[in-house]
Amino acid sequence: MNPNTFPTKGNLILAKNSLSLAKLGFGLMDKKRNILIRELMNLIDEAKDIQSEIDATFRKAYSALQQANIEMGIHSVQEASMMIPLENSIRIKARSIMGTEIPFVQYNPAPLTPAYSFSGTSQALDEARASFEKVKELTVKLSMVENSAYRLASSIKKTQKRANALKNITIPTYEALVQDISNALEEKEREEFTRLKVIKQMH
Repeated sequence: MNPNTFPTKGNLILAKNSLSLAKLGFGLMDKKRNILIRELMNLIDEAKDIQSEIDATFRKAYSALQQANIEMGIHSVQEASMMIPLENSIRIKARSIMGTEIPFVQYNPAPLTPAYSFSGTSQALDEARASFEKVKELTVKLSMVENSAYRLASSIKKTQKRANALKNITIPTYEALVQDISNALEEKEREEFTRLKVIKQMH
């Protein structure tokens, strides 16, 4: 048997302290969960907006690319695309929301001046390039938002699990222990009072 469950005043104080800590822990977990849920809802709304913008920009980009193919010819458009440098400016860092590490992506957009020559190319190609650059920038942003949402959702699940364990197991256990020890001590006090009364009557 756990010695901390013996009906003593010391154990009653310990049980009450543990109960207070468990209730405090539950309150903090509940607050953390609510903050994380609020952040998650904001990220979901942001992701929807970015996705809508990506869809619209993609349509614009493909329309301009189609026009460039008609004006310049597919072969010339492909040659111009070879001049565009590979993307290597993306850097991933991390930031913390209530102890949850979420990614922060640093991205430096390409310069406004295209890498290909203006001679032999059309305005439609410039529009297509600018739109695809915008899609890339938005996709980087969306990946950061979606990854953050996934990590927050995972953290919410863990926090909820801990809060449930405190609410449904730990707190009721200590409440029962406090009640049991209190009852046992009261019974002991009554017995002691009766014993002293009997002794007094005998004298």
